[in-house]
Amino acid sequence: MFKKTVLILILALYVSTASLANDNELYQKLQDVSVTVKSGYAEGSGVIITREMNVGDNRIEKINFVWTAGHVVDNLRTVRTVISNGKPKQIIEFRDAQIVKELVEKGRRVGELKMDAKVIKYSDADNGEDLALLMIRKIGFIDKTINFHINDNKPVPIGTELYHVGSLLGQTGSNSMTRGIMSQVGRVLNLGTGEGVVFDQTTVTAFPGSSGGGVFLTERSGESKGEYVGMLVRGAGETFNLIVPVRRMKTWAEENDVLWAIDDNAEMPSLKDVLDLPIEGNLSKEKGDDEKSFTEDSKRFPILPTRLPNDKNRTEKK
Repeated sequence: MFKKTVLILILALYVSTASLANDNELYQKLQDVSVTVKSGYAEGSGVIITREMNVGDNRIEKINFVWTAGHVVDNLRTVRTVISNGKPKQIIEFRDAQIVKELVEKGRRVGELKMDAKVIKYSDADNGEDLALLMIRKIGFIDKTINFHINDNKPVPIGTELYHVGSLLGQTGSNSMTRGIMSQVGRVLNLGTGEGVVFDQTTVTAFPGSSGGGVFLTERSGESKGEYVGMLVRGAGETFNLIVPVRRMKTWAEENDVLWAIDDNAEMPSLKDVLDLPIEGNLSKEKGDDEKSFTEDSKRFPILPTRLPNDKNRTEKK
């Protein structure tokens, strides 16, 4: 009887140790794919996905992309008017953002890596989807990637435990992890698009700088743990925050020929094909640069502010 009890205790200890090791591996992965996105005076959050792509001459390389919120990079956007065939034509351009990766060894910050990133796709926060896809210019910056919780476009059930990893207060609080639950799904806000925009609601704690950061399933979701369920973009308090759910990101990605940036089973284009994509969709082209609609819902559930790194006493919504 004594030997049997000892054996049970040893097995329980082994299972517990293995589970802890797996959990630590998950936490490290979420840290590895979470970055700060700097765009001039502002700082937000983003997550890295990595894809193998033909970069020319049949050479396959790992290219890193970053999902973030459109309002994190919108101050990089410029519009200029040129004359083409005797008619005025607007040209929309974006300056590069900067991606910052925190380096930690033995529990101490030891530095950071900075890389320039090109804006590949953008949608406005108040008249669009508030999404942006960036491409890190350095080839093979990192070999890790996040996986998306597609799940047949079904919402994550209310009560599901979630993690947020982001740059709370900007780079100062980079790679901060908070915990919460999915508190509501399918909230529809009138943001000037006509049909309303769908968000899911979560209690994960967010601060200025969390904009664009990922929300992930915890270890309690079993085989789906660590999967990306949405992007933090708006809120009405530290634990009343709205995410762009993956199901909406997927629809937008399909419409804009970047489904490969969510579904790794989608056909992968060449680097040239990606660079040839128009940065903005039809909605942005139809509206003038200053024609934004700020509705009551925009004011009630504002975009999460971005941190101004040179002024500790201010935050500013973009």
